[in-house]
Amino acid sequence: MKNLIVKCILSFTLLASIVSCKEESPVSSLEKDALSKISELEALMEEAKAKSIDVAREETVVWFSKEFIKFANWDEANKEAITRLFGYERYYEPHKDSLAEMLPDFERKKVIQILDNGIAELKKELSGEIKRRPVNKVDWQNAKAEDNMFVSNGKPSFPYDYFSKTVGQPLTNTAIYNDHLGALYHGGENLYPVDHDRAINSFLLKEDGTFDEELMKELTGIPDTNIGFLYYWSMGIPEWVEKKEPEIRKGRSLFTGFDIDNPLARDVWGKIIRHTGKLTKGKKVTELGYVFANEPHWFSEKDHWTYRYKEMNGISSYTLNKFRTWLNNKYNGSIAKLNANWKTSFASFNTVEIEIPIDTALRGTPKWYDWNRYNMHRSTEWFTFMQDELHSVNPDADTHIKLFPRTFYEDSRSHGMDFEALTELTTMIGHDAKALGSASIRPHINSDWTAQYAYKWDGMAILHDFLESVAPDKINVNSESHFLSSGMWRDLDSRTSYVRSVYWLATLMGMDANTGWFWARDPDGSPEDRLEGELNFFDPGLGGAYAGSNNMQPHIANEVTQVMYDLNSFSEEIIELRKQERPLRLFYSETSAINTPKYMTQTTKLYKSLFFEGLSLGFATKNIIDKQDNALWSTVVVYKTNYVTDAEFKTLQNYLNNGGTVVIDSPKSLSMNEYGKRRAKKLHAGKGKLIALKDAEINEVKKAALAEVANQMPDVIIASNNGKDFKTTISRVVKKDKGVYLVNLLNVGNTTADIELTLKSGSEVTVTNLMTSNPIESSFKLASEEVLLLEVKEK
Repeated sequence: MKNLIVKCILSFTLLASIVSCKEESPVSSLEKDALSKISELEALMEEAKAKSIDVAREETVVWFSKEFIKFANWDEANKEAITRLFGYERYYEPHKDSLAEMLPDFERKKVIQILDNGIAELKKELSGEIKRRPVNKVDWQNAKAEDNMFVSNGKPSFPYDYFSKTVGQPLTNTAIYNDHLGALYHGGENLYPVDHDRAINSFLLKEDGTFDEELMKELTGIPDTNIGFLYYWSMGIPEWVEKKEPEIRKGRSLFTGFDIDNPLARDVWGKIIRHTGKLTKGKKVTELGYVFANEPHWFSEKDHWTYRYKEMNGISSYTLNKFRTWLNNKYNGSIAKLNANWKTSFASFNTVEIEIPIDTALRGTPKWYDWNRYNMHRSTEWFTFMQDELHSVNPDADTHIKLFPRTFYEDSRSHGMDFEALTELTTMIGHDAKALGSASIRPHINSDWTAQYAYKWDGMAILHDFLESVAPDKINVNSESHFLSSGMWRDLDSRTSYVRSVYWLATLMGMDANTGWFWARDPDGSPEDRLEGELNFFDPGLGGAYAGSNNMQPHIANEVTQVMYDLNSFSEEIIELRKQERPLRLFYSETSAINTPKYMTQTTKLYKSLFFEGLSLGFATKNIIDKQDNALWSTVVVYKTNYVTDAEFKTLQNYLNNGGTVVIDSPKSLSMNEYGKRRAKKLHAGKGKLIALKDAEINEVKKAALAEVANQMPDVIIASNNGKDFKTTISRVVKKDKGVYLVNLLNVGNTTADIELTLKSGSEVTVTNLMTSNPIESSFKLASEEVLLLEVKEK
């Protein structure tokens, strides 16, 4: 049940599964019950250890139980502070007093819940009812980044932690850095003060060209013990730079506080990058790379929400002049061609003007395309500059960018972010993919997905499949995973089944490491320093983030660690499931994405229709087709992609000439170039196979695409029936040995699905649940949000 705490307060009804609105029992009674259960579990753990049974999972249950008993006591003794923190989130603000009143007992009851579950689970193992695989813990000191995965203790490893972990606590504080909360070093997420940030930032450099050694100690003083990553944080800019360069903030963005085209900005950052790159070369705290930016974007269209945060309220003379040079190259020096295309009368490229932010009424016109394509070019150039500077002194440094997912899966392309180019550039994949575990708490955000799915999975999924298609051999780091809460949603009584499902799915789809949003408790239970007193942040997100977060939910904090333990224990199986080919590719064109109002909306609809068919989906672009082995897939689907450059069209034709298969939905697709000019050429089969449909809808496109990959479907047939006319069971199959298969199932639907496993050969099968080592029938029910890892054997 979703948002029960708020519903309880609004309706004044009693709900047995949640803390009621009135006080049910004295605090001491609940705490006494919890402490008694801790003792019971600890006694069972001693019995298990005597039988050589791994109790890492139970150690975490006990740790979180003790921590949240302490937290509940702090919250009860400081209700005024908790009331204020609830009040910072507008969703909770009307009920902040009642919520603060009920929170301590809510936390204690959830502690009792995880203890009851832990006791029941360990009793099952002690009695022989189940047998779990021992936890393969992350080696926080010695895990290494290999070619396409992290490795710990000789096995694939999925490091985990919390983003912006309570600022000011040293890496050596085991109350914060441990197996339960994670122990990555991620320096620099003191995000929100406008001036001095703890990351590598522009305040390190003084006007005389020397470095502020006191600030630099925050970098040089990091103990070389735990693996982690470092941020280049570009929110602020020193006053001395502003005095020298009056335009320095013109064309700034939300999290980049200066013009990236400004020569002085580049000089400052070049010096900082080279100096800090030398100082941190080879340090463990960079094993997960250097992060070049936090959620970069430069939205430059009128009436966008970022405008009120001073993002791209105009452009500098440097940006304009570089745009003029880009246009000169684009039009081969012919101002006449530009004027004919733009319907303008500029005397020369040096006199070209453009209004930024740009009017969305221009979408689909040459002026719109040229600006938006250039905006992507200039941001890619900026990050190329950053990486070149770092690699000039630290050539082996791994790099990534915390790409903002919405800038990929939403329709606008005025943001200047070329996800493909940036993923090709950096040595690791970087992002902060998210999901919604419940309906949005913001009334303006559409939550229609709740009619079909238990949680909103599609944005996270399509992002992973695209990035993994671009860079299949790169490590994938989510440096701010918003799976537990975000500005769009939170649920004070979140479901542990959701937590398990979403972390499992993200890891299955490529996530190698993640730091979740967020951990903000100091060891005594108080909120970290930034959340005390009156909050005054440039970005209001942090202030409201504490209320309803995992910091108030022991069952959720515990489940995050439990699912990461299980993923690390089955890390080799997860990697094998990931390795499956992506025989079906959706063609992605940045050209159409820029020019078409609903390109990503339409692409996502096709993607979702194919997602539950038992195959890993992939994407194809001009670069992917040109640079990667085309034998990795068999079919490319072109859907509602009207605009492509001549180069994109040529690549698709070459793919056909070389024997590939293309399914195209309509004669309209590929019919125009980037400027809307009609293309005389049409695709022809060549040595390949061209399936040209006539204005086909999704179902017809899907049918044609699946027919082309029918012979590549897994040997294990997974029949799933949820009683609906749409599918919700995600399945992946790996053939291990002759007649032996690894099968992973996840149900992201709202209802239970009936599952039947059979083999193409028709042979009977035996099925084992690898999580419990127990046999199960080949026909069974898969609950909403349930995750199963199975071994299927031919009898």
